[in-house]
Amino acid sequence: MPDMDTIVSLCKRRGYIFPSSEIYGGYGGFWDYGPLGVELKNNVKRAWWKAVVQERDDVVGQDAAIVMNPEVWRASGHVTEFTDPLVDCKSCKRRFRADDVKGDVCPECGGELTDVRRFNLMFKTFVGPVEDQAAVAYLRPETAQGIFVNFLNVQTAMRKKLPFGIAQIGKAFRNELTPGNFTFRSREFEQMEVEYFVRPGTDEEWHQRWIQDRYDWYIRLGIRAESLRIRPHTKDELAHYARACADVEYNFPMGWAELEGIANRTDFDLRQHSQASGRDLTFYDEETGEHIIPYVIEPSGGVDRAMLTFLLDAYHEEEVRKEKRVVLRLHKDLAPIKVAVLPLLRNRPEIVTLAREITRTLKPHMMAVYDDTGAIGRLYRRQDEVGTPFCVTVDVQSLEDRAVTIRARDFMEQIRVSVAELKDVLLDELS
Repeated sequence: MPDMDTIVSLCKRRGYIFPSSEIYGGYGGFWDYGPLGVELKNNVKRAWWKAVVQERDDVVGQDAAIVMNPEVWRASGHVTEFTDPLVDCKSCKRRFRADDVKGDVCPECGGELTDVRRFNLMFKTFVGPVEDQAAVAYLRPETAQGIFVNFLNVQTAMRKKLPFGIAQIGKAFRNELTPGNFTFRSREFEQMEVEYFVRPGTDEEWHQRWIQDRYDWYIRLGIRAESLRIRPHTKDELAHYARACADVEYNFPMGWAELEGIANRTDFDLRQHSQASGRDLTFYDEETGEHIIPYVIEPSGGVDRAMLTFLLDAYHEEEVRKEKRVVLRLHKDLAPIKVAVLPLLRNRPEIVTLAREITRTLKPHMMAVYDDTGAIGRLYRRQDEVGTPFCVTVDVQSLEDRAVTIRARDFMEQIRVSVAELKDVLLDELS
């Protein structure tokens, strides 16, 4: 596995991820996604949505607002409970999460630390023209609450019966004390969450199903099994509302850490919002005549962290003809560019014309690019490094036989196909 610095360098060099506001020195915990980064990010989201919404009959989607009525966050407990323990060094003035510090001295300079105090992670803002306490609002720290407050709307509009789920992908914001490890822990990030509503008594079974489903999703998209594990939480790790929780963990360069959490949240959230809002958020079962407060199973992952994991796991270095070859073996569904069309000789207008014509033909069907900015060997290496599954080379012979060479990324094998068959052959390989 590469170290984190290697991935950071590749992401900057190849247009995956840039430091936010870099010309002003950056801004800690915030990142900008470049041309390839936004494609990979969209592909991760598309693959998740396909798995949890499109391919299922029991999950529907929504997109709730980032800024919500602040009463939502009071009812959920975030205003009072969404905190981290904070300590400061009296000498060097560095600030740390208390649970990251061993002992009672500063890990940087050995100085004396302050007493532990609690620090709320929500970003505050104001709604309206006057910045007073009555106008205080928050940037959401999670997408889940937007699902809970819409439980009744979605259930009624879509006529759903238990069990069913509501899925959402969206931005969340946390004023992390110690963002770090590249995009692993950021202050602005994107979540992929499902709140799956079940009958009490069936929650443990559904919890286990979702744990396995989410683990299998990463395996299907190419993550190596030896780098992935399921770790159940111990009782002292559980959030106050959780009956059980398990993490899908990945072996990152800094060690095993959470990739996605799957929690059994019981009926805590719906009960809290029902009491605070005065609205009945029960589910009425027409068959039994019962009013039920469903239990909730919550698979919660991050787009940014998943993307980082796919990049880390796909990175390989090997020696080819005594030269280092870097290749991103991204799953074909995730690769930002599916096909690169390369003219063998960029000083031959007729070859360039044919290559550009082929690119235009492919673009409506797949993410295809044209590149003539170097020798063919260098172009291959560039596409290997960004994870492009296939390169199509247009050469002198192509002008005579209307055929091109397809080169596969992982093992560099090549086949010759006609231009007329090219689109169908590539679509078959990518399907």
